[in-house]
Amino acid sequence: MEMQEVVKSIENLQKKLSEMYDILDIAKKQSQVLVIAEEVNKPDFWKDQENATKKSREMSDLQAEINLWSKYDKETKDLLEIAKLDEADKDVNMREIIEKQYYILEKNILKLEFNTLFDGKHDRENAIVAIHSGSGGTEAQDWAEMLLRMYLRYIDQKGWKTTILDESKGQEAGLKSVTFRVEGTFAYGHLKSEHGTHRLVRISPFDAEKMRHTSFALVEVIPELEEEEAVKIDEKDLRIDTFMAGGNGGQSVNTTYSAVRLVHIPTGITVTCQNEKSQQQNRKLAMKVLLSRLQKLQEEKDEEERLKLRGEYKSPEWGSQIRSYVLHPYHMVKDLRTRYETTDDEGVLNGELDGFVEAYLRYLKNT
Repeated sequence: MEMQEVVKSIENLQKKLSEMYDILDIAKKQSQVLVIAEEVNKPDFWKDQENATKKSREMSDLQAEINLWSKYDKETKDLLEIAKLDEADKDVNMREIIEKQYYILEKNILKLEFNTLFDGKHDRENAIVAIHSGSGGTEAQDWAEMLLRMYLRYIDQKGWKTTILDESKGQEAGLKSVTFRVEGTFAYGHLKSEHGTHRLVRISPFDAEKMRHTSFALVEVIPELEEEEAVKIDEKDLRIDTFMAGGNGGQSVNTTYSAVRLVHIPTGITVTCQNEKSQQQNRKLAMKVLLSRLQKLQEEKDEEERLKLRGEYKSPEWGSQIRSYVLHPYHMVKDLRTRYETTDDEGVLNGELDGFVEAYLRYLKNT
């Protein structure tokens, strides 16, 4: 590449960063950091540990995003200055170094650009994920466990934190259902692409005749909302059950009524939480999940009404598939909404989901 072309390419990167400044709301985030910093410096800030931790994490996340943008902006300006020097055009080695730095910078800025896709109302929130095995007994339950493993690996790659809230194991293998909480910046923004029915086609490891089987599992993904953000619940609409927690034993497990089941009577929504040590902790988490589910339900109803008015509404059904994982007779994982596909089924099942996530976010932008 001629040096003039390199200079033009760097200038284009600088232009892209300038556009991203507005799209990412960097100025607004800088103001938010200053506001939170004032709160942090107050003497009684750490009296409410939960709120203080949340605020501190929010400030840290915002500052990290600002710093990343600033870093790439400075690197682009510095590289452009060097590229415009007379020596850069004459010195072959210098030209190669500048070109190499440009490609590294371009790759990093493309990663930062990915953040501009997170413009949904709740994209920045933590996520609550539930996996339910479909009909088919052990085969489907094994598929539900495979999906859990896939998500846990993806979450681990992102450096997020997972908390299992409730799980029901299959009699022979796998899981009937599992609910877990994901803590991390843009956790819901990433994982909302997984909401829907997932279909697996493979040679069954549980079939002595080695026949091909099709299994289904439903994945639900909702944003975790704070109480003030969610709908209000009338106490008379709530039934609260307590029971002994299941699990692998340990202090107080299976000996006290620490597990909590909340039933919202008008909607029939049921939330169970049993993996925390105390009934109070389980109840608090279960309530958070219930509020988030009810808020999601309300938002879906509002969207349904909006689409009905436009004549575009289609009734959602359990069986509506979003993605197929074919392991036999060929290898293919394909998203049926975005048409994104890959033959690397092993990589996907090991948590390599970014391609599907980005394709879905771009699909939302264009619909």
